[in-house]
Amino acid sequence: MRGILIAFEGLDQSGKQTQAERLKAEIEQRGRRCVLLDFPSYETPIGKEIDGGLHGSRDYGADVMQLLYVANRYEKKPQIEAMLAEGTIVVCDRYMASSIAYGESQGLDPAWLLEMQRFLPPAALTILLDIAPETAAGRKTTNRDKYERDLALLSRVRESYRRQATGPGWLRLDGERSKDVVSADVIAAVLQLI
Repeated sequence: MRGILIAFEGLDQSGKQTQAERLKAEIEQRGRRCVLLDFPSYETPIGKEIDGGLHGSRDYGADVMQLLYVANRYEKKPQIEAMLAEGTIVVCDRYMASSIAYGESQGLDPAWLLEMQRFLPPAALTILLDIAPETAAGRKTTNRDKYERDLALLSRVRESYRRQATGPGWLRLDGERSKDVVSADVIAAVLQLI
């Protein structure tokens, strides 16, 4: 049985990590192997450059940042493909749609952002945990990176996510609801796939 890739998307503080961890526990309880991946993956060489760009030790333009984010996913491509081939369910906290949402919100061409990722393993399901930028800011009041501090940018990011979520393979959920209610919707959708 081949594995599948499930991606969680949304603004920071939308509950992606919480829901990914809950989903992993549910999948494992049902006897399937599941691995969580976070993007960006800061422990890689490219991930370290991304961290510098987010926290001020590097000054990269929007296009360079998105190239780094995409390259960071390609760093993990062999690992993802091997896990999928072994039947593992791979759950990602951010994946391809993040580059489109954040890049498009900064004036980059969404078609270009999608095209450069076409050789990455596709997600079987992308779950958008939709929250307002003000909710994101209220849930994290300290140590915010340059994107997290810009509410106008986050509004554009949210609109890009909402536009993308009208396509096939997406599930848009109201992330303002309780964690348990959101989890029930996530698990119900994923169980239809596995």
